[in-house]
Amino acid sequence: MRRHIRPQKNRGVLVEVTPQQAGWRYLWFKAVRLETGEAYAEETAGHEVALVPLAGTARIEANGEQFLLERRSVFAELPHVLYLPPGTRYRIEAQTAFECALGGAPARGRYPLRCFKPEEMKVEIRGGANATRQVNHVLGPHLPAERLILFEVYTPSGFWSGWPPHRHDGRMGSAYLEETYYYKITPKHGFAIHRNYTKDTDLDECLLARDGDLILVPEGYHPVAAPPGSNVYYLNYLAGELLDEARATPPKDDPDWAWMREDWAGQPITIPIGKP
Repeated sequence: MRRHIRPQKNRGVLVEVTPQQAGWRYLWFKAVRLETGEAYAEETAGHEVALVPLAGTARIEANGEQFLLERRSVFAELPHVLYLPPGTRYRIEAQTAFECALGGAPARGRYPLRCFKPEEMKVEIRGGANATRQVNHVLGPHLPAERLILFEVYTPSGFWSGWPPHRHDGRMGSAYLEETYYYKITPKHGFAIHRNYTKDTDLDECLLARDGDLILVPEGYHPVAAPPGSNVYYLNYLAGELLDEARATPPKDDPDWAWMREDWAGQPITIPIGKP
């Protein structure tokens, strides 16, 4: 199972993962880029689907309704997010060069077609010291969906996110949620360090994430570091066993690092050490 997927082209479906490819049960994800006038159409079948614009302008037709979605950049403004229930036919037509994310999970159809506006989304500054980051709850548990949860996270140059490391893989008392990370980085030649690790299996890997990369979190803890000079955005799609309001269930912190919620500075040493 590949946990790190890099784009192989610059238009159409850029990256994609299905539950079968990921080796899990619920979540699929893809990123799509269209040139002006190009279109992309699908049907949600038995899934709820969330569409997040990343850059550009597009007109979306869904079950006879029309929506105009536009976004200058993920680093410029919050998105409108289009929620598509099961059994929805939709078509995306690019008015300019347009990139968006699409992801979904099985659902019963409890919630209607809806476009969530930025003012409905919670924006949170989490952490402290060099673990300060911004989290946009673009389809957070406070917004209606069956399984899907979506966050956007901004990690400034030299900072960490996903800290303290946490897990939601159904083990060690945690809820079961599958998760994808879709990365955007400025400048384009920048990168992030993404670690997936556990203490109860042999998984321990550090992945070099570049602009446009997709990384899967199949299990364990998963912190992210933005090295100096790289500003990191990632879009998280999550889905699993938590339904409706239960999607607000928090993950479980790595007990070795949970103390940092009380001391974000992390007890740094003082330099210089010894005589200069």
